[in-house]
Amino acid sequence: MLDDPIKYGLLAALAIALLVAAFTDLKSRKIANWLNGAIALGAPVFWWATDMALWPDVAIQLGLAVVTFFGLSILFALRAMGGGDVKLLTALALWIAPAHFLNLLIMMALLGGLLTLVFGGWYLMRRRREKIAIPYGVAIAAAGIWVIASFYVPASAIPKLAG
Repeated sequence: MLDDPIKYGLLAALAIALLVAAFTDLKSRKIANWLNGAIALGAPVFWWATDMALWPDVAIQLGLAVVTFFGLSILFALRAMGGGDVKLLTALALWIAPAHFLNLLIMMALLGGLLTLVFGGWYLMRRRREKIAIPYGVAIAAAGIWVIASFYVPASAIPKLAG
């Protein structure tokens, strides 16, 4: 079933960290630096556990993280994304293979749009006038967990729903 307990333990720890990020972003609209740092520092252990070669595999992950950081920094400068979200996605780029990271970004955008509609409707119903603060870390975390479950955990390890 799960042939490598270290690898899957690390993925479980990443999923838990993503849940913490989502919860704290929902609660306070902030994702702690220590949490983003822990996610980033866990990536080299994951590389080791999955036998990633320094060249080109680890170099590609580092390059993806750098491109992610600089690309999202533009959105941060335009006030379209929060700093914690930029750091969380950059840390995730160290874990997720580039092809799957594109899937993560697509799912994140879809979930973020849905989240924006829900929060927008909530603000309208409550007749709030202040700027809407969308906890985008929720969409990032959900997309990250979806990628882990879809591409990193074998289908035989995921319980089938009856019906």
